[in-house]
Amino acid sequence: MRHSITLSILLLLICGVTYAADPPDATRGDRMVQTYFAQQTAELTDRTFSGIDSLSDWTDRRQEYREQLFEMLGLHPLPERTPLQATITGSVEKDGVIAERIHFQSRPGLYVTANLYRPVRQESPLPAVLYVCGHGRVKRDGISLGNKTHYQHHGAWFARNGYVCLTIDTIQLGEIEGIHHGTYREKMWWWNNRGYTPAGVEAWNCVRALDYLQSRDEVDGDRLGVTGRSGGGAYSWWIAAIDERVKVAVPVAGITSLQNHVVDGCVEGHCDCMYMVNTFRWDYPMVAALIAPRPLLISNSDKDRIFPLDGVVDVYTRTKKIYELYDAADKLGLHITEGPHSDTQELRIHAFRWLNQYLRDDMSLIDTVATPFFDPAELRVFSELPSDEKVTSIHESFVPAVTTDTLPRNSDQAKQFDRLVMPLIRKKCFGGWPAVTEETDAKLIAEGSSQSTEVRVIDFNSQAPYRLRMYLVGSQKSDSEPILLNVLGSKQWSHLLSGLATVIPNHTSGVEANAVAWDTIVAKSLSQTVAYIAPRGVGPTEWSMDERKRTHIRRRFMQLGQTAAGMQTYDIVRAATALRSFLKSPDLAFSLEAENEAATWALFASLFIENVDSITLGNLSPRNRDAPDLLNVSRFVQPPHLVLMSAGRDRTLLIRNYETWHQQWKTVLTDNPLANNAVQLVTTPGKSH
Repeated sequence: MRHSITLSILLLLICGVTYAADPPDATRGDRMVQTYFAQQTAELTDRTFSGIDSLSDWTDRRQEYREQLFEMLGLHPLPERTPLQATITGSVEKDGVIAERIHFQSRPGLYVTANLYRPVRQESPLPAVLYVCGHGRVKRDGISLGNKTHYQHHGAWFARNGYVCLTIDTIQLGEIEGIHHGTYREKMWWWNNRGYTPAGVEAWNCVRALDYLQSRDEVDGDRLGVTGRSGGGAYSWWIAAIDERVKVAVPVAGITSLQNHVVDGCVEGHCDCMYMVNTFRWDYPMVAALIAPRPLLISNSDKDRIFPLDGVVDVYTRTKKIYELYDAADKLGLHITEGPHSDTQELRIHAFRWLNQYLRDDMSLIDTVATPFFDPAELRVFSELPSDEKVTSIHESFVPAVTTDTLPRNSDQAKQFDRLVMPLIRKKCFGGWPAVTEETDAKLIAEGSSQSTEVRVIDFNSQAPYRLRMYLVGSQKSDSEPILLNVLGSKQWSHLLSGLATVIPNHTSGVEANAVAWDTIVAKSLSQTVAYIAPRGVGPTEWSMDERKRTHIRRRFMQLGQTAAGMQTYDIVRAATALRSFLKSPDLAFSLEAENEAATWALFASLFIENVDSITLGNLSPRNRDAPDLLNVSRFVQPPHLVLMSAGRDRTLLIRNYETWHQQWKTVLTDNPLANNAVQLVTTPGKSH
């Protein structure tokens, strides 16, 4: 499988696609993170279908995989199938085709605007196709007419050729314009904390669209197919994988390999609607395999820069293994035509033939082309948008967050909550941590002293390729306990380095020495030994400072079932392990200190470090929404839960930004005896509340 990764890179170069792993201006931090992405991607690619050698191997696990996909789409538990409230607001007719203007509610307030195409003359129920739209904006006078009007030629073709076709708008670019670009453009990193992806909403809208089709007398509800291209291709994958009412699927330009997305940079060309929250760390053939043994045509063009040829072929090749286990290899097709990322005639023809073959047992030649019949304005559903719509805010409620209605009020309750939630946090929030850890191999690199204060430079393995550095500062030849583990963000790193440059100039990257900064370090270490740790992405391993590049680095982590913050949290846990090894003290006790984004890393890391006495945090985010993103965390804990979990572990928690915490959580913490006994909220040193 490693050879296939190399081959894919070669194919990208042949096909003219830029290989984005190591740009010419890459820093050391950039190169390290790209190496990391390549290693992690190869690991997930290699384990796809590992241990599945027979049909029973697959069928024994298939339901578990389906449930995982539901969860990664934010559909576990499955939303209630509330009344659709389907409404036909009008219709238009031309050349034997009726196009109805329809809206339904996939859940209350979540309106789906659609056009239903059917023949004017129909004697019996017909097979039906759900057509899911890609990103095709159609606006007039500032009013969105919906991407359903951009793709109307598909619906009209199906109606002229013996089908009913429901073409639905997506939440972005529909008549009611929602958001697909939360992490891509809007800095809504809390979508990860919530475990939300717009792909889940699109999948659920497709489920309810099938419900609607089956409610229509004109439709043979046992013969349903799905197709769509680009974004619609991706949604075709989701609905076909999770809903077996789909008998035939033709996703067009909607899937490629994890290698393409993460290593080759295709993630930079896709918004969030294209991705599940990859909690269980899948490569994309896993999605495709859930459609087996139903007929599936994977369709793409050969010069598509955001769905490159090698990745599409890779998905097909690996999915074929599962189809062969079913003895159904003839039901899996690969269709590659010449062209860019575009809705080409060649792509349409094979899609039509595939659906004809498996929904109608019809192998005749296609003799009609797909052309638009109607002016887009004729297909507009709403003359005025509904005031109770939730499309534009569905990201706020689609995946429910855990509430603070019931919080532990004493130590026993906190311990019980801790026991229940920690396995979930480890599996669902930090499931991207290594299952098997390597030795930290902590080694002394350099040492120096001044003012009776000793500095030791220690390197250790966190996770390949990250060999990180710690600075151990304290009274000479004294390792007092507990050791203060001080977690550094970017601002703190610069200050530390300038102080250490007065003592160990050869190991501070040429930073100019700052005597005042050194005095601060000395004062901090007078009564305790302090270990300073910069997790990956901070200091010597910092990746690009370009805002766009940093955004897509974070999105690459998401593709791997991780977040940057989640892996930085792991580095802190590993630093504690390395210190115990270096100091030959397996029961070494710690206190932790951090501020800003590092405060969140440290608080979560403390859950995985034994013998923590106290935690001091500055500017700790009082809401997950504003904190560094950790996958799914809001499904299990809010910040008050973490406070009380620390209290249940007999740890003292000092939070320096009292005002913001008090404003956010006054009603749930003020009268909580456990919080009052264990948590100090202060505005200035020495002033507690």
